[in-house]
Amino acid sequence: MKNTALTGVHTALGAKMVPFAGYNMPVQYTGINAEHETVRKGVGVFDVSHMGEFILKGENALALIQKVTSNDASKLYDGKVQYSCLPNEDGGIVDDLLVYRIDEKTYMLVVNASNIEKDWNWISKYNTDGVEMKDISDRTSLLAIQGPKAAEALQSLTDIDLASMEYYTFKKGTFAGINNVVVSATGYTGAGGFEIYFDNEHAEFIWDAVFKAGEPFGIKPIGLAARDTLRLEMGFCLYGNDIDDTTSPLEAGLGWVTKFSKEFTNSEALQAQKQAGVSQKLVGFEMIDRGIPRHDYTIVDAEGNNIGRVTSGTQSPSLQKAIGLGYVKNEFAKEGSEIYISIRDNKVKAKVVKPPFYK
Repeated sequence: MKNTALTGVHTALGAKMVPFAGYNMPVQYTGINAEHETVRKGVGVFDVSHMGEFILKGENALALIQKVTSNDASKLYDGKVQYSCLPNEDGGIVDDLLVYRIDEKTYMLVVNASNIEKDWNWISKYNTDGVEMKDISDRTSLLAIQGPKAAEALQSLTDIDLASMEYYTFKKGTFAGINNVVVSATGYTGAGGFEIYFDNEHAEFIWDAVFKAGEPFGIKPIGLAARDTLRLEMGFCLYGNDIDDTTSPLEAGLGWVTKFSKEFTNSEALQAQKQAGVSQKLVGFEMIDRGIPRHDYTIVDAEGNNIGRVTSGTQSPSLQKAIGLGYVKNEFAKEGSEIYISIRDNKVKAKVVKPPFYK
């Protein structure tokens, strides 16, 4: 089990620690609902240092990114971030990721913790033009400081004007007196806020500075369990649950990051799939009858025929109702369709809704 530079801090705070993607991570501190609420209404801090970061550098860096990712990275400018995915050769997804353009010849890719080695090997396989690749994951810490009060809570720590930063942009600057910190207006909670990248050696110092600055705003540490309920309320995909090596980006509703204006891995097959239409789709649903949908529960129709499977599900803390994501046959994907989740051999009624669940 790997630790992050802040594992000792989480333990001292009494966090419940669990193994996650090969790391010892805090799943909760005081309780999921309270932590969830903190982020929706105030400001909370996640240690997400388990995520992977690669630097790609050189004349052909953009060409390599264009070859391996589905989105069009030529649209990026310095300081802009893009959500994308790495399609595999069989119609599935190697990973979803963020692409940061640092300058014309330098990019940072941020990948999921469980896929660091897989992604590195995948991108390396296509690196035939001498792009310099550096895996900086093990020396990089990452805090996600999320919530409507995030900009206000952090502003005293930096001369970067946080409130004016546009969504999916980043700046490099001084933060808590530390140089060369990447401050990014991104996050996976739908609550607004920032993600900050810095060297491990500064982790405890920056953590303490963030909590001191955020104290008047009721800042709290938040675990991975609330991160999951927050992202699910927005209908955001989680790799390994909602998308994986077998799910097509088009089935997963990621057509918006699948740009056929360029050639990329498996783009011809995916374009053919787009023209032919997909046979299943990832949909959002909310429970009508009582019951909580869980990963891999079967989805059935009124007659009890298998029509799909649940990929993510929870009791939504903000909405006080059970919600989920799942793949269903195309004919059941329409908004308002009645579906049933098989929970302990009972058919429990649900209806298809369009995410985000929390508006």
